[in-house]
This record gives sequence, C-alpha cells and structure tokens, in this order.
Amino acid sequence: MILAEAQSTWSVNIVVRVFLYMAQTWNEYIEATRQNRYGSRKLNLPRPEMYVIFTGNRQERPQYLSLTDEFFGGEDGFLDVKVKMLYGDGEDDIISQYVKFTKIYQEQSGLHGRTREAVEETIRICKGRGVLREYLSSREKEVVGIMMTLFDQEKAVEQFGFEKEQEGRKEGDLSRARKTAFNMLKRGSSLNEVAEILELPEDIIRSWSEESGALA
Repeated sequence: MILAEAQSTWSVNIVVRVFLYMAQTWNEYIEATRQNRYGSRKLNLPRPEMYVIFTGNRQERPQYLSLTDEFFGGEDGFLDVKVKMLYGDGEDDIISQYVKFTKIYQEQSGLHGRTREAVEETIRICKGRGVLREYLSSREKEVVGIMMTLFDQEKAVEQFGFEKEQEGRKEGDLSRARKTAFNMLKRGSSLNEVAEILELPEDIIRSWSEESGALA
C-alpha cells in the first residue's frame, strides 16, 4: 500500500495527515475483505509505504519526517510513523520531472495568474525542455482540463471563505447596532430617531425593543 502526497509549502503536519490516510485506507481494506477486527484471528493488512513529494524550496531536507520526532520530542513510545521525503533531485525519473513541472507552473502562474494561459505556457515550456514530454504530448487537453478544474475548486473555496467572513462581519455589525439601539431607547430616544441614526428600518428597531423589553 503506497500513500503519496505532494506539497509545495513545508509543514510537519503532513505526518499526521498521512497517518490518518493510512488508518482510513486500512479500515476500508478490512471492510472490503470482510475481516473481523474484533475477532481473535490476526488481521491481514497491506504493508504501508508513505511518501511526500516536496516541490517547494528549502535548505534543510530531512530524508524522513517522524511522528515521534516532530510531535513527541523523539521519546520512545508505542507508535511512530515515518514518511519518506522526495525532493526530485534526480534527472530523468518521473518524480524529478513532476517537481520540475510544478516549479515551472509556479513561475508561470506568478506571471499570468491561475489562468489557462499559465497552464498552456507551462506545458509548452516543459515539452520544450523534455519534462514529462511524452505524457504532456499525449494528454495535453486532459492536463489543461484537470488544472482548470482545480482552479475552479480553489476559487470556490476562497469565495466560500470570503462569504462566511462577510456574514460574520454583518452579524457583528448588527450585534453592535442592536446594543446601540437598546442604549438609545433606554435614554428616551424614539424608535424613529434610533432608526434614522442607525440607518435601519423602524420595524427592526421595534422588534429589538420588544425583545429586550426596552418599551412597555
């Protein structure tokens, strides 16, 4: 069982993520093979190999990341997970070419943004330099489609986060306005005066006042 993940930003949390992937995959395998995890017979589990392909720039390049070393001070315990780090230091192997592809793409996205132009220019440069040439030549449209789909997903996530942030701000603004309205009503201001100052409908001010008991 080989588990691999690529990342461009350094994070030791990858060890935890890969461990969770492994546990989930084992769980699915146990269910698919109809083994009894509560029985006395020892489970038959595939041997895991865990890799991370790091495509960013970093001077320190450990060969492995260890769960015990990174999170528990290197103390001997009952559990450890080691992830082998791959940096694409070779020349013609597939991992080295993949790392080169991602770095060329990062350069082009810096020039053109996350656009089709950046993807197509990346493919053109890679084919010219012999990076994944055979694969890109036979599946160029597929690669472009996959990259554009990833862009759309990233934009959707960003938009969702922006919308939630805006909702949070609106809720905060309304909460502050409600407190202000309550204080103004306690000091004797009319519903109309409060509504004009806060630039809110009078019906909202009335509902707030009734909920808070500010008016008899």
